[in-house]
Amino acid sequence: MSEHAPAAGTGISRRKLLLASGAAGISAFAGCTTGGTPSETGPETVPRTVADHSSPDLEKWIDEVPRPGAAEPTGTKDGQPYYELEMNEFEQKLHSDLPPTTVWGYDGQFPGPTIEAEQGEPIYVRWQNDLPDEHLLPVDTTVHEELIPYDIDGVRTVTHLHGGNVEAASDGKAMGWFTRDFAEKGPKFEKKDYYYVNDQPPATLWYHDHAVGITRLNVYAGLAGFYLLRNDHERELGLPEDEYEIPLVIQDRSIDEDGSLFYPSAVSADRGGDDSHPETSIVPEFYGDVPVVNGKAWPRLSVEPETYRFRLLNGSNSRYYNLELLEYDEATGETGGAGPSFVQVGNDGGLLSEPVEIDGRLEMGVGQRADVAVDFSDYAGETLLLHNDAPSLYRGSVDNSDETKPLSEIVLVDVAESGSAEEPETVPETLTDVPDLRAESVDQHRHLTLATGSDEYGRMKHFLGNREQSSGYALDDPVTEEPELGSTEIWSIANNTAMSHPMHLHLVHFQVLGRESLSDYDSDTDGVDPDALESPEPYELGWNDVVTVDPAEVVHVIVHFGEYEGLFNDQTGEYMWHCHMIEHEDYDMMRPFRVLPADDDSDE
Repeated sequence: MSEHAPAAGTGISRRKLLLASGAAGISAFAGCTTGGTPSETGPETVPRTVADHSSPDLEKWIDEVPRPGAAEPTGTKDGQPYYELEMNEFEQKLHSDLPPTTVWGYDGQFPGPTIEAEQGEPIYVRWQNDLPDEHLLPVDTTVHEELIPYDIDGVRTVTHLHGGNVEAASDGKAMGWFTRDFAEKGPKFEKKDYYYVNDQPPATLWYHDHAVGITRLNVYAGLAGFYLLRNDHERELGLPEDEYEIPLVIQDRSIDEDGSLFYPSAVSADRGGDDSHPETSIVPEFYGDVPVVNGKAWPRLSVEPETYRFRLLNGSNSRYYNLELLEYDEATGETGGAGPSFVQVGNDGGLLSEPVEIDGRLEMGVGQRADVAVDFSDYAGETLLLHNDAPSLYRGSVDNSDETKPLSEIVLVDVAESGSAEEPETVPETLTDVPDLRAESVDQHRHLTLATGSDEYGRMKHFLGNREQSSGYALDDPVTEEPELGSTEIWSIANNTAMSHPMHLHLVHFQVLGRESLSDYDSDTDGVDPDALESPEPYELGWNDVVTVDPAEVVHVIVHFGEYEGLFNDQTGEYMWHCHMIEHEDYDMMRPFRVLPADDDSDE
């Protein structure tokens, strides 16, 4: 086990952790100055915390929400469409009143261009790294310093198709990184051209960077985009399309007066920061003070009094969202009553079996997608606000602190007086067939844990463990989870920390069986009775690849590894599971799992 992982059988008690977390404020923020030598370590930094920074007081609701561009194939390979998407640095206006902001993106776009693919029709993608030698943001070289060669030239990147049921060689492993023109490669690098088989239900997927130790920085700089998978059945449902279908990625950022992105490089005293920490330090979480939707800060969205389909993505680093449309007075900035409700038609893994009208707010953890229909026909000529009431440290012990107020105003919605649609769109009562994974046919029950510890500098770290070592393992410890191809397993995830975590599994999609209190859970007993659990939320039905696990809670999910009733496809090899709060994922809340070939009892 790595020297920075907590010893087996040790750890912080829940009571002590709650007290420690309760004394904390929000994450430290810090910025950077220009200069420094070319390397991944980024520019020379002057550590700043949240007390040192606030973004400019920008006028809200000036800029229209842009639509992401579309990616186009550059040719074919083996008879399949072939894409080349280049990661590069460029300037983009995040707000009309700001100077251009230096960001990273794909093909000169932030967010990157949307890839649209067809179910059952594979594509190839070459993710080309053309980034500068020097990182845009300050890099903490103590993070996984035993695994990462920080002294090489160039910035490490690797792109992961989030939600993709793909071969291991094309999954975008954290240790499969590469630098510009593939000059340097990580130990898990396998190929330049990724192969996406697209043999899974149509869904809202997304791609983003996944390089070990700097995912939080690369995604924050702009390396993310949509990947929409479609099929004829979905088109025949008559859901809103063309200009009435809008992908919306919601992110939070902090910005300096000169328009540059601002990101922490020191831990605040409220979160345990002191002079013993490295000069440039990773922070526990990141919460920005400016909402950015499709690359625009404080934007407005113009719609007609028709039904729209919004492909919502929480693309933030750490922030949760609890979203609701409210009536809004733009002159006074005051909110009124509830606006139109969200009717959810799909989630992470594709369409739900039937629409779900959200009663109140829609919860979205980091990395989660919500495919929703919104009927604006009763709100012609009105102004609405997409409002968020989620605190920063979500459902943690300090969620009522003044220092963890939510980023409440996300986007203003202008509803026109009249529409241009020839016929109003309606949402059908039945969407698709979602076969149930049956708890009585489970081959193995895994008992997994979310835990906290600290590193040699006293900084909090998060870990993933299991029944054998509940205090957690380091990223590079030997693989402990090895499901077999064709097997069905229950993963029971117990949260021993003081905040919620959005837990993500690569490769597979799972179904949520339900939840129970940690105090009622017996990790020594295999088997789950779904009828004895708190039922999943309606929007958690169907296929998921991210699930929220709240403090002192156990979430039970059931997952099949391989093809199931004509859905998904058989893949073996090494993949990752991790918390999708990216600061946690980077340090050290990520672990590999390995899917073994059927009937393979070897340890290879």
